[in-house]
Amino acid sequence: MLEADQNLGRVYGVDFSSAPSRRKPITIAIGHCRGRDYLLDRVVAAPSFEAFESFLNHAGPWIAGFDLPFSLPRPLIEHYGWPSQWAEFVQWYGAQDRQQLRHLFKAFCDGRPAGSKYVYRRTDRPAGSSPAMRWTNPPVAWMAHAGAPRILQAGLFVPGQQPIDQPPAQARVALEAYPGFTARQVSRSSYKSDELAKQTPERRRVRQQILDALIAGSAGLNCSLTMSAIWRRHLLNDGSGDLLDAVICALQAAHASRLPRFGFPSDLDPLEGWIASVPSPHAV
Repeated sequence: MLEADQNLGRVYGVDFSSAPSRRKPITIAIGHCRGRDYLLDRVVAAPSFEAFESFLNHAGPWIAGFDLPFSLPRPLIEHYGWPSQWAEFVQWYGAQDRQQLRHLFKAFCDGRPAGSKYVYRRTDRPAGSSPAMRWTNPPVAWMAHAGAPRILQAGLFVPGQQPIDQPPAQARVALEAYPGFTARQVSRSSYKSDELAKQTPERRRVRQQILDALIAGSAGLNCSLTMSAIWRRHLLNDGSGDLLDAVICALQAAHASRLPRFGFPSDLDPLEGWIASVPSPHAV
């Protein structure tokens, strides 16, 4: 098991996009831990899947929190008889056509009663995240489709979906993250928008509140954020919230790395996995 005092090397946070471009790249926070502090070095952009794959394949040791679902809900997978072992499922899922998947998702939802069209993974409800099978607004199912197979292909160690007590040497560890969970520990108000007209002073004030809490160590995590004044300004002024989300993902990964079994439930479903930093009554 990776313990807090082991050398994890760099700690990354990844705000993912299922269609990266120069306008909306995959955003990667880069930093490291010193004591209870997470020291942010910089945030970089990966505007293509090629750049993202290059990041995934660089040498360890390191740990990263990725803002994308690593799997889909077990009830959906079992309904269609898809592979029920995580690695097999992810490999199969990434090879499927999205149009066909959209048809299957919609057919599944259409067959369910109003008000409960979607099914959720066990981690989604306590995290307050969208159901991992959602294909629109936000299209997290396509984030899983684009991201999880690349994480698997790169040979990253994925606790929860793989035996968590036997990390390989020089481990490159991938944890599922969800920045909205930590942001809501500070404020339930919106702090970001991809639409320029909605990048308001009020949303900037909420980002300020979230940043202040992360720096003070009062956002429900066991580590605090340290960064330069320049990067603080960048995070505040980024109305899309991508920079802040990447940094929160890194902090969630740092937080989980300090906990036994990464804070995951003792009865965790290895097909569905768990989101880092989200508590469970069964955590050990």
